[in-house]
Amino acid sequence: MTFEVRFSRLPTNPDLALPERATPHAAGYDVRSAEESVTLRPGETRLVSTGLIMELPEGVECQVRPRSGLALKHGVTLPNSPGTIDPDYRGELRVIMQNLGAEPVTLSRGERIAQLVFARFEAPTVVEVDTLSETERGEHGFGSTGRA
Repeated sequence: MTFEVRFSRLPTNPDLALPERATPHAAGYDVRSAEESVTLRPGETRLVSTGLIMELPEGVECQVRPRSGLALKHGVTLPNSPGTIDPDYRGELRVIMQNLGAEPVTLSRGERIAQLVFARFEAPTVVEVDTLSETERGEHGFGSTGRA
């Protein structure tokens, strides 16, 4: 079952494209920078505007993820990836970007900077208990499975 996500462009950005998929089978919707020019120096983290506001349906989150091309070619990623936008947020969609590369990277207005993936979520009831059920794995974690 599909759902609708509503977007509005901020008045200063009537020309920017709405998020769109690059191919018919892409999971992510590319989102673009609304800023004229953003230069990320090596090691710098910065908030980048998209010029968009969105309305998500109840029970749907928006995950903000890095674009693989920016990461591979320039070392630019999203340090909180995936970022989560909740359905009750109505502010501007802005992307936390970080340059892990050795050279400055300049992003232009309209350049694809991140991708949005929409996912349904459940809101379970949190219950405190005195004991939990036992499993064969138990509390072994961090690479403990698959070892001979």
